[in-house]
Parts: sequence; C-alpha cells; structure tokens
Amino acid sequence: MPARKKTTKKATTKTDAEKTGVETKLNKIIEGDCISAMKALPDACVDLVFADPPYNLQLGGDLTRPDNSRVDGVDDQWDKFDSFKAYDEFTKSWLAEARRILKPDGAIWVIGSYHNIFRVGAAIQDTGFWILNDVIWRKSNPMPNFRGTRLTNAHETLIWASKDQKSKYTFNYRALKTANDDLQMRSDWEFPICTGSERIKDENGAKTHPTQKPESLLYRLLIASTKPGDIVLDPFFGSGTTGAAAKYLGRQFIGIERDKTYIAAAKKRIAKVKPLEDEELKTQPSPKAAPRVPFGVVVENKLIRPGAKLYSPRGNHSAKVRADGSLFVKDGEDEIQGSIHKVGAAVQNAQACNGWTYWHYEEKTGRKPIDFLRDKIRKEMRG
Repeated sequence: MPARKKTTKKATTKTDAEKTGVETKLNKIIEGDCISAMKALPDACVDLVFADPPYNLQLGGDLTRPDNSRVDGVDDQWDKFDSFKAYDEFTKSWLAEARRILKPDGAIWVIGSYHNIFRVGAAIQDTGFWILNDVIWRKSNPMPNFRGTRLTNAHETLIWASKDQKSKYTFNYRALKTANDDLQMRSDWEFPICTGSERIKDENGAKTHPTQKPESLLYRLLIASTKPGDIVLDPFFGSGTTGAAAKYLGRQFIGIERDKTYIAAAKKRIAKVKPLEDEELKTQPSPKAAPRVPFGVVVENKLIRPGAKLYSPRGNHSAKVRADGSLFVKDGEDEIQGSIHKVGAAVQNAQACNGWTYWHYEEKTGRKPIDFLRDKIRKEMRG
C-alpha cells in the first residue's frame, strides 16, 4: 500500500488590518454618527486619527461685507450646540472612542479655532492623551474681519498628541527637515485657505463644505506622523480631504460622515486621486531608525585618527581625539575628557549636547560635522 502523502498548510501572514478586523472598512466612508461608528470598531485598530470637529462658532445673525453682500460662513446645524456643557460632553465622548481605537503607539491630530480649541485641548488631556506639540496654521489669505471689531482671524491651531506618555509615536523628523531645506520644521505652518480649483463646489458653484481644509496641510501632517500603509481615521470626514491626501501618499483611511452630500462629494473627489508609486513614497529615514554607530567606530575605521582636532561650529572650542573615541580638552591646569556629547556640553556649560552635530572635522573643502562620517559608515553597513 503506497504511503500517504503528507499535506502541509501554507502559512499565511495576516495584515494588521485583518488582525484587528477593520479590513472591510478600509478606504471607505462610514455613513452615520461619529461616536456610534467608532463604537463599532475594535480596540487598537488605527494608527492615526485626524479630527476636524465642529467649532461651535456661536454665530449670531448674518455676517456681511462692506458692500452688504452676505458672507458664506458656517451656519450649518452640525456646528450648533445648546451650551458649552453640551459641546464638552460631545467632545469627551468622541475623544474617548478615538483613544480606544488607536493602537498603543498611535497619535491624534485635532484642529480648531479660538472658539473651541482650548476646550478641546483640556478634554484631550483629561481623556489620557499626551500632548506633543501645538501647531499654528497661519493662513496666507485669511478672510478679513468685515465688521472691524476684532483682529483678523488669520490662524487655526492643531494639537498633536500621542495615545499616552509612553507611546512610541511615529515622527518622521528627517523627512520634515529635508522638506524644509535642511532646517528643523517649526511649529508654525503657512498655507492658504482653500480657493480656486481646490475648493469643492456643487453644480451651482456654491461651496460643498464651509470648512474644507487645504490638502497641503494634510499632506505635511501625514508625512510627519505616519508611514506608508498606516490606517488613518477621520471621524468628521466632510468633503474628504483626509482621504484624498491619504490615498495619494499610500496610506489607508477610514472616513466617518453623516451628511450624504458631503459623502457623495468626497467619494467623487477621492476616486480621481492617483496614488504615488512605492519608490516615490520613500522618505529620508529617521535617525532613530538608523543603526547605532558610536564615535569609537569612526575612530576604529580611521575616518578620524587619534590626535586629530575637532572644532565647535564657530571654532571657539577645540578638542583632541583619543584612541578609544573619547575627547579631551585642556582648560588651564584642568582637563575635560569624555564622550563627544559630554565634552561638547562641558565646553558650552550646557546640560546636554549632540556631539555629532556640534563637533566638526577639517577637510580640504572646509570643516564638516562628524555626523557626515557616521552617515558614511551607515551607508557601508547597508551595503
């Protein structure tokens, strides 16, 4: 009797979406109330939440221009609440669900105006999030204050917070620095408000959504705090700016919206977006993700030799390199010695110092940060 062949099951690896049970919701818009829709999602299933909640503007009467034409402001029912207490309860409820569905290392961005951002900020902290930054979106073309009774409101505020204090949130520092001409990205971002072809309009030429955000704002935000393939949830999806930016940048999205007109406009808009190719999505790697290279390795590889001098950026301090990768500085009868970081901090009387960017070495073309040598070794390690 012939031996029976053994059959082996092919091993399959589940994606994060399959593990969390949200694969059927990806890149779709859930119609309905944001709190109820989030309650139906499993715990720890999304990487990022971007929220543009109602501002609770408390507008009284029509707003007109000097020529008496009516300003198309925000007077929709979804922006109206009976009291601050009602608004606070709503805010805490949706924030609690947003935090529940975030993965342990997830984060949230919330945007608002002076009408609501301070109340939202307090609720963010009360809910257990850990605030990382606030970002000022400076509008290069703000709407004037037609009544002339206050300053022109030329900015909105974004709050960026991790799920909790211990979260290892995504921050693509190097990518933002590269995009900003090798300068650290600041917390004030300038973009114009939506006008022209970017503004989604109906067949009569009227704005589809009164508070549509510029796609460039979401582009920077997603580049800063997500990776390709990450799941981004927007509980106030509106006309679909988050979905359009996410699709373009190779991220996945889940939108929640209760207005059928907004949903129809968002679907039509997102369908036209052509995603970037995988190669185009690559960004400058974060220093934290790069392999660790101690300064001693630079010395061992003879890229800097013992006895060589290193200089501060302005050249007002110098130190000599020893065979073990330590530095020493003669200060009268005293001698300062230690790592590139410890000696760098000591000569500046500072608490800390990044020795890789502080200390420079001499080359024929001038002085360069020793960080160049670390990068050279990393490239060799990658082959």
